[in-house]
Amino acid sequence: MKRIILLVVLATICVGAMVFAQQFTNESNFYYFNYPIERIYAHRLGYMIIYRGNSNIVSRTFVPHEWFTGIGSTSKGEIIYLGPGNEWPSMTVYYDSGDFSHVRLKLRRDRSHETWATFPQNVNVDEYFQDIQEVELEY
Repeated sequence: MKRIILLVVLATICVGAMVFAQQFTNESNFYYFNYPIERIYAHRLGYMIIYRGNSNIVSRTFVPHEWFTGIGSTSKGEIIYLGPGNEWPSMTVYYDSGDFSHVRLKLRRDRSHETWATFPQNVNVDEYFQDIQEVELEY
């Protein structure tokens, strides 16, 4: 009888410890989406990024230069230049509790890389860079 009581008490302690541990897990509210960049167009106001989204659909988004000039928490963007190697340029968009947080671009420094492109001179895209608050992803 003592063994059964001891076993029940031990099982209760183990189950209680598991429940207690689950309540205090360190889960982050951050999540991200990572997309390979097909083309990136440099513009005086920012970048137009052509990326391969979900289901291999090619989409575009606009990111203003001002996002990359802030310091710390005031910055909405970060550019990381890739070194030599095979890593393909990519765009990672971060969210905090469902709200846009920031974007990280991994780009080739060499503008002769096949992902870099320039706008034709007769194309005006200034309006696309106005009042951008977050990266708009197309699915």
